[in-house]
Amino acid sequence: MRGHRAATPRLPRVHARTAVIGAFVVLAAMVPAAVSAPGTQEADVALPYVCRLPSGELPATVRVTADFPTAATAGSPFTPADVTTTVELPAEAVADLTGQAAGVTAVTRLGVGIAQGTSVAEATWRGTARPAALPASGPLTLTATGAVPSVTARADGALTFSARALALDLALDTSDGTAADPAALTVECALAEDAPERGLLAAVLIEPDPAHPGTTPTPPVPSTPAPGSGTSAAPQSPDDQDDQGEQGEQGDQEDRAPTVTERDPQGAAARPEAPPCRYDEQHPSTSASLNAYITGYANVRKLGGASLIPLSCALIEQGPTDIEVFPDFTGGYLTQHSEGTLRYQGEPRTPPFQATFLTFGFAPTKATMVLEQTGPMTMDGSGETSFITLFTKMETRIRVPLVLRVTALEVNGTPLDVGDDCRTRGPLRSPEPEPAKFPGDHLVLTGRSSHQPPDLPVGYLLSSGGPLTGEVTIPAFTGCGGSGGENIDRLLTASVSGPGNYVKQMQGQTCAVQVFNPDQCTEDLQPLVIPVPER
Repeated sequence: MRGHRAATPRLPRVHARTAVIGAFVVLAAMVPAAVSAPGTQEADVALPYVCRLPSGELPATVRVTADFPTAATAGSPFTPADVTTTVELPAEAVADLTGQAAGVTAVTRLGVGIAQGTSVAEATWRGTARPAALPASGPLTLTATGAVPSVTARADGALTFSARALALDLALDTSDGTAADPAALTVECALAEDAPERGLLAAVLIEPDPAHPGTTPTPPVPSTPAPGSGTSAAPQSPDDQDDQGEQGEQGDQEDRAPTVTERDPQGAAARPEAPPCRYDEQHPSTSASLNAYITGYANVRKLGGASLIPLSCALIEQGPTDIEVFPDFTGGYLTQHSEGTLRYQGEPRTPPFQATFLTFGFAPTKATMVLEQTGPMTMDGSGETSFITLFTKMETRIRVPLVLRVTALEVNGTPLDVGDDCRTRGPLRSPEPEPAKFPGDHLVLTGRSSHQPPDLPVGYLLSSGGPLTGEVTIPAFTGCGGSGGENIDRLLTASVSGPGNYVKQMQGQTCAVQVFNPDQCTEDLQPLVIPVPER
């Protein structure tokens, strides 16, 4: 995962380019003796965590269960199965929530460190828990399940999986079962310092690939730290430099690192299904160019359902990060302004997508739609960082004017001619916290993150992606009617248009197209990570 690098105070105001900023975790988990017998091993580990809640930091227990193979072959992917993350929040945490709601629905995001010797990779295990009522007394237990990414080891040797930072996205439910605030609270939890074996979950013995012998791991080549990262390479002897030359001929360390492949909800690798997302002659890249995939869900409140936001491409020009140092030089304010555009077949729009609802509660209606960008997409981040603790928090707001266009419609299986210009009267609109600075109608999505080294950042960052949420009003429709003269503007307006539609968008890890990184980009400079929509 990539995040913002720590800021260092040099002048009262400095500029720092953060095209791709590394946040590396040094893994030092203890590796148990390798198991040579084939089969499945069941991991069942209870770990202490510290969670940041409105009332302060509170202890919590996180139990992770999963089935791992006892052994696998280098170069062959495998996927941990039956993964369950159970979080027990103490009674004090329940007291924080009972004043706001009667129950909660939780989505968990568990960071998992994957290590083999000195080679490391990171994965996120996501899970969704069933709605749970808040207990009158005692702790709250939330059990989440979900598909997890597959892993491919590039060399033989013990491959370890260790729990890292955990985030809980809590939707608060009222006593009648309706959502009081779908994006009310994100609880960030860090692995406790006294966690046994530093959060070790399991070790899998990776055996050599008989078809490709000679997969023994090679020592890593020390990488040059990013400017301003606050790290430095250890002094090297001439022998070390000679060794590096030999390693360069054998390949970079990242060629040996385990790789993680995100999967769709059915467990199939999602990469082949992704639409193209690349820069070209009509839209050339710069040194600040990023690209990323986005997807998600948007509720249609009137119809009591949700529409899938299709997997779409976003091209982003990342701006510099400004740091305004506090007067006492203990930290600073961070701001960043970036701009972007959707991109599909050379146009600023999403791919076409379909949604099926019961209109007026009884008539099955299937609509084919497109979201068209009608103005600039802006990304504005602001936050604070401490030069003492290195703790950083950020809030990012993405604003984009989008018109919803309907290209086809079926009611109860009968096609209706919507014509060539069926669309909302104006862009979708969200409540704007700064209307004087950002006038006009547009969608507003907000993402928040925190970062306490040595843990990985939790939440949304422009460079590494994550969840973005917001609320939108769908305007009335116009221009809907075919050559037969039948006007169906009122039908669509009555069944779809209105306020209070919750949106949750997932952005994947960006690819910095002029700073190739095989963990972020395909060989043809498209985003490697395919995000999975979450409700």
